[in-house]
Amino acid sequence: MTTLLYSHEACVRHDPGEMHPECPARIEAVLTALAAPEFDGLERRDAPRASVEQIIRVHPKPYVDQLLAAVPESGRRGLDGDTILSPGSGEAALRAAGALCAAVDAVMAGEADNAFCAIRPPGHHAEPDQAMGFCLFNSVAVGALHAREVHRCHRIAVIDFDVHHGNGTQASFWNDPDLFYASTHQSPLYPGTGAPQERGVSTNICNAVLPPNAGSEEFRNALRASVFPALTRFDPDFILISAGFDAHKDDPLANLQLVEEDYVWATNELIAIARHACGGKIVSTLEGGYDLSALARSSAAHVRSLMAA
Repeated sequence: MTTLLYSHEACVRHDPGEMHPECPARIEAVLTALAAPEFDGLERRDAPRASVEQIIRVHPKPYVDQLLAAVPESGRRGLDGDTILSPGSGEAALRAAGALCAAVDAVMAGEADNAFCAIRPPGHHAEPDQAMGFCLFNSVAVGALHAREVHRCHRIAVIDFDVHHGNGTQASFWNDPDLFYASTHQSPLYPGTGAPQERGVSTNICNAVLPPNAGSEEFRNALRASVFPALTRFDPDFILISAGFDAHKDDPLANLQLVEEDYVWATNELIAIARHACGGKIVSTLEGGYDLSALARSSAAHVRSLMAA
């Protein structure tokens, strides 16, 4: 059994500025945790750059061109109050999307059972024509459509347990009955989307809302009651995970009360569904998580489960 780890040093060079929660130290904390001896079995690969062709399956080419042209040669440029470009941002965003495509390729080729992409910036808030919420390109959606276009996977699912709703992934998947998106997230909270009645063109969207201060029991019940049954009915050919760890009780940007064992449980349940539906094909990618210690522990717990699959 092999788990691949994709990352790239360019992901450290995206720097939104001092005191910004989506900081370079996030990826450093994750990679430090995954450098422990217990993770020696990971096969580590550099994330390649995504091609424009790969990205425009999700984002119109004018958006891609405008975003990359907006990357400053020095200093920083704000796309909105939260989403900031630095000179390294374009390369980091291309490597983040490229990691997903390369991971899909490797799993589909049988080179590994699954993969984790330790990348930043995150992606699930990026809508087809708008960067927002720290996100530039929607990497998990790029990976999903790469699986379809290149590997002829017909039905592709993204499961998102970040504390924030992935409005960008939902928007990208909304009108396609063969793309499934499910999210557990706190509400009310940024970005204000993700109500249960948002169901997509053919009930291919599943939103499980958690109130502030919800913990392990509420999280697990939401997955058992709505997300897992909907995913099983969808019967995916490939599963991707938007693995945000900001629902952790120590995270400063939200108010859920999850602990590392909740991520272990959710990962193991998704592995079991994937094993039955699609031969265990899973690619996971880092989204949020802003307490460095909680992020490191949670990422390690998640990857430990992938390695044990």
